[in-house]
This record gives sequence, C-alpha cells and structure tokens, in this order.
Amino acid sequence: MLHAKGPLCTVDLSDRTATRTDIDDLLAETIGGRATATHLAHDRIPFDADPFGPENRAYLSTGPLQHSRMSFTGRMNMTALSPLTDGLCSSNAGGYLSRNFGDTGISVLELVGESDDLLAVHVRDDGVTFEEVPELEGALVPEVSDYAEEHYDLGPEHCVAIGPAGENLVRFASVMTFDSRAFGRGGFGAVLGSKNVKLVTFEGDARPPVEVPEGVAADVHRAAATADDSMKRQGTAGGTEFINDNFSLPTRYFDEYEFEHAAAIGGNAVEAKKYEKAACSQCAFACKLPTRDEEAGVETEGPEFETIYSFGSSQGVGDLVEVMKANELCDQYGMDTISAGVTVAAYLASEDEFGNAELAQDVTERIARREGVGDLLAEGVHRVHDDLGVADMTMKGMEFAAHDGRVLHGLGLQYAVANRGGDHLYGEMMGLTYGGVIEAEGTTDKVGTLVEQENYCAFRDSAIVCAFSGQYIDEETFEALFDADYDDLLDVGAGVIERERHFNNRRGYDRADDELPYDLPDVDAAIRDYYDARDWTDEGVVPDARFGAGGAQAPADD
Repeated sequence: MLHAKGPLCTVDLSDRTATRTDIDDLLAETIGGRATATHLAHDRIPFDADPFGPENRAYLSTGPLQHSRMSFTGRMNMTALSPLTDGLCSSNAGGYLSRNFGDTGISVLELVGESDDLLAVHVRDDGVTFEEVPELEGALVPEVSDYAEEHYDLGPEHCVAIGPAGENLVRFASVMTFDSRAFGRGGFGAVLGSKNVKLVTFEGDARPPVEVPEGVAADVHRAAATADDSMKRQGTAGGTEFINDNFSLPTRYFDEYEFEHAAAIGGNAVEAKKYEKAACSQCAFACKLPTRDEEAGVETEGPEFETIYSFGSSQGVGDLVEVMKANELCDQYGMDTISAGVTVAAYLASEDEFGNAELAQDVTERIARREGVGDLLAEGVHRVHDDLGVADMTMKGMEFAAHDGRVLHGLGLQYAVANRGGDHLYGEMMGLTYGGVIEAEGTTDKVGTLVEQENYCAFRDSAIVCAFSGQYIDEETFEALFDADYDDLLDVGAGVIERERHFNNRRGYDRADDELPYDLPDVDAAIRDYYDARDWTDEGVVPDARFGAGGAQAPADD
C-alpha cells in the first residue's frame, strides 16, 4: 500500500533538543497524515493531559500524495489535544507548506514540552535549531511572515505561525500558513501559544522518494485543469444562495433559518471582488478567492461560505465588504473564522446588536487580545453561554458550521457522534443531502452511510487529499493510486475514528456528550445503531482491550 516515508522528528521545546525516529512500520499501517498523527497522539499524549500543559503534543504530518504533482494534494494535517473540545482533534490546511515540509526528509513533526521564551523553531534536513524571538511578541501573522522573509530568506510557504490569539490562548486560535491558510478548527494556535512557539520554518533538499503512479496522478491533474466548475470562480461561496433558498442558512445566532441578504454576500458578490486566480501547491483546480475592495482598502482571501455564515448571516450582517474585513482580521490575528464569528454572534445576540458590523469587528480584535469582554469570549460559546444568556449552540464545545443539522438530519446525527463535534468536514453528510443522494429528513436510515462517510474522510485526510476532490477522484482512482482495495483504505479511516474515540473516552467522554442542543426524529435510536455499527458499548465507549493494557503515556526519554 502506498504510504508516506520519512522519520518522526520529535522536538522537545523544554530542553531544545530534537531526535529522529524510524516509523516506517507505522506509516505502512496508517498511510500518513491524520491516521499516523492520531496513532502517535493516542499512544503518546497522557489521557489526563492539560491541553495547555507541556504534556500535550502537537503533530504536523504529511501524506504520500504530497510527493506527487497531482492536483488536490497541496495540504497538510495537524493533530493535538484540543483546548476547545478537550478531546483529540485533527485539522488540515492548504497552501504551499506540504512540499517544503517534505523537503526536510521527515514525515511527522512532534512538538512536546514548552519554552520559557518565545521561539522560532527551524526544521531543516540536517537538523533543528531554535531562536528566541521576543521582538515577535504580539506580532500579527503577516508581520511574522515579513520577519521570516527578512531574517531567514524564507517566504510564508515555508512557515507555520501564530498570531496574538494563539499567544493569548484563545481557545479557537488557528495555526496559520501562507498568511491566509489555516489549521482552523480545534484551537491549535493556542496549543503552540502554550508552548511559546511563534513560528516554525521548514527547508531542505531531502524529500523521501514515494512512488505515486504517474499516469493516474496525471489523469486527475488533467481533469482538474479542464473542468468547468463554478468552484473555480466562486469557491464554496457559490453555494450560499442555493443553501439559503432550499435548506437553511443559520441566521442571527440560529434564531432564523434563512437570511434576507444572502445574495449580497454570496457567490456572485464574492466573484465580483475576486481580482486573480489562486491555488494550493501543484493544484490546477485553483479555487481560492483573492478578493479586495479598493474603496474600503481591504484585501483578503475569501470569504468562503463558512465565513459568509459566521460573520454574515449569523451576525445579521449583509454587507460583503464588512465580512471581508472580519475575515482579514481573523487571518491576521490567527483565529478560526467559524468559531470566532459564531462566538461574536452570540455576543451580539446578548446585546441585541445584530447587524452592527463595526461592533463585531471591534469585539473580534478584543477576543484576540483578551481585552475587556474579549477575555470572556475567547473561551468560546460553550464555556460562556450562561454568562451571555444565550443557548449553547455547540457540539462537544465546538461551534457549529454553516450547514444546519436541524434541517439536514443526517448531518445532525453526524454532529452528535463526531469526535470533533460541530464540524461539517468530519463526515460531510451535508454534501450528500445537497446533491440529492440522501433525503434531508430522517436519521435511522442514514447510519450506515455516516459510518462509511466518516471512514472515507479520515482516510482522505491521511492520504492527504482535498475535500473538493470528490468529483475527480473516485474509488477506482484511490485503488489505483494506493495499490489497495478500497475497503482496506476505509479500514484505515475506521481506525482513526476508533482511536480518537478511545482517547476521548479515557478523558470521560461517553453517550452524554453525544446529546445535541436540539431535537431530531429518532436520533436516540440512530445513535444506538451507530454504536452497534462500530461495535462500541451502549454508552459509546470503545473497549480498552482493543488497544492493549495500560494507558497512553508520553515516553519517559522524550
């Protein structure tokens, strides 16, 4: 089976040492990306770790397809114990980092411990060095990129960085790369902030050889280049009006199901602000959205659909330029736009200030700096909803994405049982509904589909392939790329789901944490069926026996 190659590089920030460990057997079993990182995190992060403590570990990992020239492969995975959900979590980001990461010769970077001083960590093919960077304290993400360019002659495509939000331990802070691409969900920027890591750079000339079938990769690349797809013009923003008109676009902090100004902030409006094409590494699909408004003096990337919802409909803001401004603030300060926007929307609800974009942006900056009310809101909706007097519209502490589980019942079931909580990409049940593959209503008839979808998404995040590749890479293509049966690839994904769940079980998660904040038809029966399908207990617990005796403990000599 095709898999990533290269050692694990463990960087101990406490004593500023780095070691490389051969993990070829693990890579052969797990492929790479999310699966490899999840396996390591499950076995090496103590079950009782504090997300902000030195015992938490952050993993950056690449997959085998990042060693190809195939479209849809300009991505990387990040895994850690999440400060937002308090469980094991993974996220991935696009851009241009993955090939530069691979050039260091490693397959996984593991950050453990914590530094007393703010650090830049430099990972090279010939070793790892450390530099104290007190001058970057409080720096915005683009300022960190400028510093790396000036001092190391490395552009943002060689870097991951955090902004003030990460330094200030905002629970939904992002790790940023290429300035505008985010490891967004889960609060990994705060994990690096707790470790006092401002910047990590990657450079080398030692990419391991991975033999991706060139003919198959070329066919995918050609299809991506020649496709007439609206995503190339409007990104995910293109679905705004369709979803608003036919399903639900959560509005004014989930009080309404459609937004009267959807057209003003949707795909056509975004396309009108787009000024050039942009892509991720090696990708001919080019669906990114560089946008600007010269009159307002704002230039950003996007907004994509999730940000249109979080800073638009969710806040009652119908002006695209204002949504663009908020999007740029989140990129500069390093915050997940979904969690940040929904948290600000909850605040606007508590103050009866829907539609006040100026206040929303002011509060967004205050969150990043933990100033005034921002210090409260930096904890996220789940931890502060009582203080605000609003409903807790989160799942496992994660703010819901734009796709509404109250209307898309299969997605609602996904939100309930997903180890990552309120994130749409964990199983992507919304796409099947929008495409007419499954009906919007009902839960019990969708359990088998959900299990397969979760397994597929976990495998895809291990490969690593972009979520937008679905129309261009089918089962037969995956089998040809990986020289494996598709069911065996899904088994790799199933192992990811199970390890995440077991880790979270050991932290106290069970059936009670799968309760939605709204009612769905027959959802209790569907959840029981889901547990049965995965061979878990009636309480949603993975038996310890599947992972051997004892618990996960960080190796004593790391």
